[in-house]
Amino acid sequence: MQGKTTEKVVTRFAPSPTGFMHVGSVRTALFAWLWARKNNGVFILRIEDTDKKREVEGSLEHIIASLKWLGINWDEGPDVGGQHAPYKQSERLDSYQKYAKILVEKGLAYADSYSAEEIEIFRKKAAEEKRPFLFREYRPQNPSAWDGTQPLRLKADVKKYKWHDLVRGDLEAGEEAVDDFILMKSDGYPTYNFAHIVDDHLMEVTHIFRADEFISSTPNYLALYEALGIERPLFTTLPPILGEAGTKKLGKRDGAKDILDYKKEGYLPEAMLNFLVFIGWNPGEGDNREILTLPEIIESFNLKHIQRGGAKFNEEKLNWINKEHMKLLPKEEIEKNILEWLKPAYAGFREDILKKLVPVVLERICKWSDVKDMAERGELDLFFKTPEIQKEKLIFKNSTPEKISENIKITIQALKNIDENNFTAENVRDALMLVANMGESRGEVLHPVRYALSGMDKSPDPFIIASIIGKNETISRLQKAI
Repeated sequence: MQGKTTEKVVTRFAPSPTGFMHVGSVRTALFAWLWARKNNGVFILRIEDTDKKREVEGSLEHIIASLKWLGINWDEGPDVGGQHAPYKQSERLDSYQKYAKILVEKGLAYADSYSAEEIEIFRKKAAEEKRPFLFREYRPQNPSAWDGTQPLRLKADVKKYKWHDLVRGDLEAGEEAVDDFILMKSDGYPTYNFAHIVDDHLMEVTHIFRADEFISSTPNYLALYEALGIERPLFTTLPPILGEAGTKKLGKRDGAKDILDYKKEGYLPEAMLNFLVFIGWNPGEGDNREILTLPEIIESFNLKHIQRGGAKFNEEKLNWINKEHMKLLPKEEIEKNILEWLKPAYAGFREDILKKLVPVVLERICKWSDVKDMAERGELDLFFKTPEIQKEKLIFKNSTPEKISENIKITIQALKNIDENNFTAENVRDALMLVANMGESRGEVLHPVRYALSGMDKSPDPFIIASIIGKNETISRLQKAI
């Protein structure tokens, strides 16, 4: 059996509520969701909550909030219902019991009556003999009847298994990859290995999008599909996400963040989606676009351009993509977001000055929280208070204090001729350039004016600074420089 060939596409994302959502999980959800949307199919959110010991309170709400922030919606799920409800595995225990009993009746599953101590002895013996431990080598000859209080194991058909992966191609594994794994635990809950296969079958899932660590478990899954006599879905294995160095998988220990941390830092959800889809996928040869809207991503998305090898998580690239998406926003939305971060940092200052700062700030940020960082570093203080300046820094190269003072006086007179209501960056530029072009060196005019207005070695253009702080403050700072 090579997998489902039905035209209807049904995909799912089935996270465990055991903590925050990092980029690896989100990318899996994204690819599954995109394939469903690309094919006018169905996308299901299912919660795999059978490991109660690892469950973290509030995780379900966190999963839903994370996906909704990114705009990943679902057709069926725990909060919206659907024809395959319920969508929490802890509420589907009857289904697992039913299929477990089918396997028992077929003679393809058996009760595991060994104690933990006995199994540990088997493991130590295998280690001493330098061979892998396989439980199937210790199958009880006459197992007791399964009453639900013991673990239930699959009696696997030990053979070579072959399968096709839509990304990795034709794969196979030998007998050593197959073992009698646990289907039902002694607490009455199914294992992931059993529950997800039953659920995928009952929910008519056609395509499984998964991380590459599940490849090694596939032979056991195939043994279970065959034991149950159900059709296997189509497998799509995604490439691992590597850390910045590109040498190992990105994990929580390596700085993988909660996806909602990116929201808190002021990244745009559309930029995050754009970034994530390019980790291991591209639109194909001849299409060099890197900034894509969601409709463009859905239109371009296909499985043949998912790469096999690992793909790096590059935060510098994320910042660039986010900035490009910020530029696409309406001016009103850009202003609204920047002011939300500016106002707390400069509470009490006139809003008209804050609004004038928007283009200056936008030019220097990659995400909204950069505004707060700029304010904390004092990079915007020059617009709100007269800077402290040093005499020697006003001097341009080999010029003299007398020459610089004379140039500033001429500049002041030129600026006084501009009407206060027309004191724009363009008009200030025209006036300053007229003065600068009259002398031997433009730097003898522009350098001291920039430094006098900003008090900084590097700053925005003096024309922009002047237009924001206004005519009176500009002239006052220049007079101070003299």
